Amino acid sequence: MKVSIITATYNSAKTISDCIASVRGQTYPDIEHIIIDGASDDNTIELIKSQPNLVKQLISEPDKGIYDAMNKGIQMATGEVIAILNSDDFYIDNCVIQSVIDVFKKSHADCVYADLFYVDKYNTDKIVRRWITKEYKYGSFKKGWHPAHPSFFVRKEVYYKYGAFDLSFNLAADFEFMLRMLEKNRIHSIYFPSSLVKMRLGGATNKNFLNIYNQNLECIKAFQKNGLEAGPLYSFYRLLPKLAQYFK
Repeated sequence: MKVSIITATYNSAKTISDCIASVRGQTYPDIEHIIIDGASDDNTIELIKSQPNLVKQLISEPDKGIYDAMNKGIQMATGEVIAILNSDDFYIDNCVIQSVIDVFKKSHADCVYADLFYVDKYNTDKIVRRWITKEYKYGSFKKGWHPAHPSFFVRKEVYYKYGAFDLSFNLAADFEFMLRMLEKNRIHSIYFPSSLVKMRLGGATNKNFLNIYNQNLECIKAFQKNGLEAGPLYSFYRLLPKLAQYFK
């Protein structure tokens, strides 16, 4: 079972080496790493090419943002399972992909999702926030629940059947995709109770209050676009689980 790991980059020179090394170090033997760069003007591309890696496809060209880059990667992917690993993120150990594939093989699931650690931007050994996802139940999204996207592994056939990332969402296309897959189309999902990814704090979505506010509006739009009801207290419910993650 081949796995395609897609990474979107743009001026990612400070973090891309950790990302690449975490993919290269995986014990699972059948991996392709696809990197879609948005025409970086730093030395991102040079760094990618200069170190040992599993990169099978690398393109660098202007795009319409991170979700456009991810969609390009999905189109290029030849794996049966697709993973999205951001350029700021890295796998927590070398057995992540093997563990996930074991779950796919045992369960025949459409997707497998797990937990995630947010870490300090400069000291990645310092865990700041623990995203413990827990089991999905229908209706969980409107109560503020959703998986951490870098821990969301999906069969490629699901993308072909139900579509990839909706580019009308600038900040929450990953949320809309997971909502569409789980709540609207009810794909067969399995929760793997383990933290698989370390994500640095300070990503585009959460870098300021305006982005957080706009992302929240996009999440409400995602419910509406998929014919689902968010409820009047959705913004409050969405905030509570995230605050709780700082105290786990």
